[in-house]
Amino acid sequence: MDINLSQCFIAVDDHDKALAFYRDVLGLEVRNDVGFEGMRWVTVGSPSQPDVEIVLEPPLADPNATEADRRAVAELLAKGMLRGVIFRTGDVDATFERIRAAGAEVLQEPLDQPYGVRDCAFRDPAGNMLRFNQPRDA
Repeated sequence: MDINLSQCFIAVDDHDKALAFYRDVLGLEVRNDVGFEGMRWVTVGSPSQPDVEIVLEPPLADPNATEADRRAVAELLAKGMLRGVIFRTGDVDATFERIRAAGAEVLQEPLDQPYGVRDCAFRDPAGNMLRFNQPRDA
């Protein structure tokens, strides 16, 4: 059996601000930008991983969600309580400096972790926590 990650989802409240971060700061390529019934999904990905995509979606895009559920998720997003994704990089210190220089909110400067990586963390414009790590033996 062969199973690979294809897509993961990050809730964003403003796709244009999210694009300025994911495309212009992180260097991800935009693969799709779709509107449907008043909502918008933008798919981005690393040029080095053409088969893995991050879907930037509205908070709780599930059509079966109640309005109360949508408000609750939007409130959690605004508080920075939703997690994003973890990126791997070959040089976490250089990645940190590039993202910090672009003005992203720093959550953690580069740090050697006991679980074998050196990592740092930022918030994206919607408040999601994004981590960037590098294996310590790399």
